[in-house]
This record gives sequence, structure tokens and C-alpha cells, in this order.
Amino acid sequence: MTEKIRVALIGNPNVGKTSVFNAITGLRQHVGNWPGVTVEKKTGKTVHKETELEIIDLPGTYSLAAFSKDEIIARDYIIDESPDVVVQVVDATNLERNLYLTTQLMELGPKLVIALNMSDLVQAKGDRIEANKLEDLLEVPVIRTVGSQGEGITNLLEAIVLVANKSKSYDIELTYGKEIEDKIAELQKQLQQDKELVAKYPSRWFSIKLLEGDDNAQEKLAVSSVADTIRKKLETMDIERLESHIADHRYRNISTVVSQVCNFSKRKMTSSEMIDRVVTHKVLSIPVFLTMLWAAFEVTFSFATPFMNIIDLGFGWLAGYVGSIITIPWLSSLIADGVIAGVGSVLIFLPNIMLLFFMLALLEDSGYMARAAFIMDKPMSKIGLHGKSFIPMLMGFGCNVPAIMATRTIEDKRDRLVTILITPFSSCGARLPVYVLLAGAFFGKSAGSVIFALYALGIIVAILSAKLLRGTVLRGEASPFIMELPPYRLPTLKNSFMQMCERGVIYLRKAGGIILVGVVSVWLLAAIPAPGTNGVFASEDIYGTTDSLIGYLGKILDPLVSPLGFDWRIAVALIFGFVAKEIVVGSMGTLYGAGEDEERLSEILTAGAMSPLAALGLMVFTLLYVPCIACIGVIKRETGSWKWTAFQAVYGTGIAWLFAFIIYQVGSRIGFLT
Repeated sequence: MTEKIRVALIGNPNVGKTSVFNAITGLRQHVGNWPGVTVEKKTGKTVHKETELEIIDLPGTYSLAAFSKDEIIARDYIIDESPDVVVQVVDATNLERNLYLTTQLMELGPKLVIALNMSDLVQAKGDRIEANKLEDLLEVPVIRTVGSQGEGITNLLEAIVLVANKSKSYDIELTYGKEIEDKIAELQKQLQQDKELVAKYPSRWFSIKLLEGDDNAQEKLAVSSVADTIRKKLETMDIERLESHIADHRYRNISTVVSQVCNFSKRKMTSSEMIDRVVTHKVLSIPVFLTMLWAAFEVTFSFATPFMNIIDLGFGWLAGYVGSIITIPWLSSLIADGVIAGVGSVLIFLPNIMLLFFMLALLEDSGYMARAAFIMDKPMSKIGLHGKSFIPMLMGFGCNVPAIMATRTIEDKRDRLVTILITPFSSCGARLPVYVLLAGAFFGKSAGSVIFALYALGIIVAILSAKLLRGTVLRGEASPFIMELPPYRLPTLKNSFMQMCERGVIYLRKAGGIILVGVVSVWLLAAIPAPGTNGVFASEDIYGTTDSLIGYLGKILDPLVSPLGFDWRIAVALIFGFVAKEIVVGSMGTLYGAGEDEERLSEILTAGAMSPLAALGLMVFTLLYVPCIACIGVIKRETGSWKWTAFQAVYGTGIAWLFAFIIYQVGSRIGFLT
């Protein structure tokens, strides 16, 4: 291998950039965070003709004049990191809007390739884009792709390698009329005096950014030796008017290009528009949305059961076998009852979680999730937020941590803070094991509907909490909601499977790390005799009883949870749930003496250890109380405030206790579920 090329994928939101990234990299991907920030960073590698390509998937952005934090990351990477090749993924069905970013990239001057994505949808509409003519006009390679099907990817890789080994292929530049061009030339002349600045940034591009009033360009100028001189010149100009003129010139040029390369058929209603007449209908939209979520949870619960039974049998056999060959009693108990049983009690729910991830990936890949944000805009506006805030809440169904990171797409600071504080009420996959256990044990065939109701309750509590915050401590006008609805696409099993695997790996890493530490800690506390007792470490008389250290702790907490119908074991399990919600079920298995045997635990609970009302209250408490420690850390990092982090933890736990109290006390008095 003779060469390594660093390639940045950039594009507007919803142009199929992730599909292209997945098609190029396959499973050779790494997900992390950008240095210093908690926005997801995807990188992947592939090899084409002995050339290694490192692919960096940048957050979606409409322009290089960025406002939200993820847009800033995309802009800064292109400007400051100078990738070898920039691939702009363009939505072929909306060429004119996408080319606005193209004009800005060409002014900046990187080696550029355009992936004309979703070309199949253009053909399906009877339209035609002359890619060769577009390539000639822009002097940039234009490759037709269908990322979801992997079409055109080989040609795209070929173009990347060719462009990387050439000097910049395009020499054309947009002109903005005499007035603006004179001002550009004037600023360029001054900038040329700072050799270091113009060596890093093209002087024409930098001048245009200054005339547009770009904050990032102003920051870069601040450290320049010519800053004072240029600022004085800018003060004499009407920047707002110049910015408008520059945008107008860009769009005029784009319209000229589009008119030469696009041939549109007679306008007919597209299949996307026909579907949208139903799914975005003012009356039908929300029932359709709720029905789709309900169906996803029904499928998740119903289809996962056989796989759960297989995992249960496997871990049961493994725990029994290991326990029989280790002769030291306490070590046998640690390995069998602590490590194997604890991790097994988490992994037994992996089929449910993977299926839920898969169903959500199908909805995302189809284009429906953007509609969900759109239809929720009106009810969200009544609480002072907009539909864009609903997207992190939907993402929270997978995991609250990346969902909170996703709030970086929200420009208004108040909107973003409120969304961060309410997102943990979206029921993440880590809470699902508690629901599956208790709903399956106490509600039988209605389990799927009960779980769906819990997810709906989380959204309702989030919305009402936002209304409260917006009306009190975080008053302010909601910012306008602008979001493009992508065309519907038939979701591909490959992309949905890859998204499921990616999220599932994150879950498994937790099971192998923090959850393992958690369940071993539960075992250890359950094995240590409490103060004042004469028991033997890890003996049957001590393990998991009130004479153990964990029992001693539980008895202290018992008065706090007894009004909710919980016993001390539940109190302890909920405390360990702060480490990771997956530990709750494992802790209950240990404390009720069921180990990893989920069926045995269900029998113990339904035999009298817990009432149906208390089970319902426990599911609601698990939904609403303080999120896991990883989520708390992200809230602190994203808000930059321990005050708001503590507020979320205390407020959520208070709401959880109140709901569980009402369910148990009022339900008991009216004879509900008794």
C-alpha cells in the first residue's frame, strides 16, 4: 500500500450521506467524539487499488456560515484540517438547494468531488440530470450514486483517488458584480500583507466571508496584524446589504447551472407527496405516528421471546457448570451468582434492544423520522419549543447519551437547554429490561401495550416539563422551525442492520464494562455481613438477606420506598440503576435469590414479592428517575453547569416518586390491578 488519503464527507442534512459512508466503509467504522466536544464523530477506512482511504463523516450542514455546534464542527474541519479530498454528497432531487454549499466549497478551494446521490429517485420521477454537463460547468467530478444500494461507490472511489493526485481541478469562480468585486479586491490587498493568514486561508474566500459578516472569519482576523485596518474598512460598509447581494448572486449562478443540466418531466404528484397527505394530515398524523410506535414495541416484545429463552438457557447452564467445578464456595458464588448471573441478566434482553434499534433504524432510513418532527412541531410550539427538539427525544428511545449530544443541532440556547433537560424522560433501551421483566410477568399478552404506554408517558412528561420550564425559569420566544422533509426511501436491510449493530455494540460495551463492575459490586455488598452480625462472608445465611451489608443499606432506605409498594430490595436495585439502568434487573435477580434466571425471578415477584400496582409503579419510577451516570456526565458537559445537572436529577427523581406514589396509593384505594 503506497498511499493514504483523508476524505471528508460533507453535505446538507438528509441527503443520504450516512448511506454513502456506510456503503464505502462497511463495518470498518469507528464511532467516537470530536476532540473536546460531545458530537458523534464517525470515521471509517477502505482500500481502493492499494490506496487506503480514511473517510470522515461530518455532521450535516447547509452552508459554511455555521450556527449550530454540529455545523461549526463540519465547517471548521473543512477549513482548518485541510482534508486531502472533500466529497460533497448532493441530493439529486433537490439540486438547486444543495449547490449553495457547493459554491462555498469551491470558493474555499479544496480538492472536490460531488456524489450526486439518490439518482434513482430522480429517474423514478421521470426527470433527468445531465451529470456530464454539470461536471463540465463546475469543472468538478460528478458521480451518480445510490448510497442505500451501494451503486456508484466504485466510481466514486476512483474519482477520489484521481482528484487526490491532481492539483485543484477547477479554476472557475463566481463573480458578484462590480461593487462587491471592488470591495473584495480592496480587502484582498490588505489581507496579502499578513503572509501567514493568506498562506492558511484563500484571500478571496476570506474577503467574501468578511463581507458576509461571518463570525468565524472575524475571529480569525482578530489575531491578524491587519485586523484594525480591515475592521475600519468594514465599518464603512453596509454588511447586511452586501451579504444579501452575495447570496442573490450565488442563487442566480446556481439557477443558470440548474437550467442547463436539469430536464424536468411534466409535474405529477410523487409517491412521497401522496404518502405525506396521510402521515402529515392535521387529524391523522399523530394517530399514525402513535400506531407506528406501538407496532414497533409489539414486534420488539413478541419476536424477541424465543431468543431470550435461548440466552437464558445458555447462561443458566454456564452458571451451573462453573459453580460446580469451583470448589471454593465464595469464589464459586462470585463467578456464578455475581459475574455470570449479573451479565446474563443484562444480555438476556439484548434481543429486545436489538430489535427496537432495528425498528427505529427502519423508520429513520425511510425518511419518516423527519415527518415525526414535522407533525410534532405544532404541539411542541405550544410549549415554547419547535419540532427540531422532538428529534433528540425520539433518539432517546435508543440511548439518552447521543440524544443529548444531538441537541447541538438546535441554535437557540434556551431551546437547547430545555431539550437537554427533558430528553432523559425518553425511555432509553437500557430501561427496556425492567419493562420486559415486569410487563411480561404481570400483564401477559398486554405487555407490548403497557410498554408502549410507558414510552408515551415519557414523552408526555417531557412535554409538560418543557411547558413548565418555558413558562418559569427559561422564558423566551421559541425560534422558528425550518426543516426539509426528505423524500421517502425504501429502507434497506443492510443499512438498518448496520445501525442496529452499531448501537448494539455500544450496549454490549456497557455490559462488558460498567455493568460488570456494577453487578459484581451488588454481589459483594450482598455477600458482606452487615455491622453487628456474626455471619460468614458469602454464606447462604448472609447472601442477599437483611443480614448482609446491602440489606442493611436497603433497610435504611425502606421508609422512602414503602409508600410506593416497594421493599428494600427494590430500593437497592434502583440505587445501582444510577450506575446503569441495565443493572436494575440483575440486582433484583441477586437480591431475590433468582440469579440470572429471569423466569424464576418472575415467579418470585408474582408469587407475592410484588403486586401488579407496585410493578406498574416501578416501571414508571424507572422511566422517570435520575438517568444513568453516563447521561448525567453528558448533561454536565453539554450545559456546562452543575446547577442544571443537579436540577435534572432531583426534578426527575421527585417526579418519579410522585407518579409511583399516586399509582400505588390511589390504585390501591380504588381497587385498580388488585
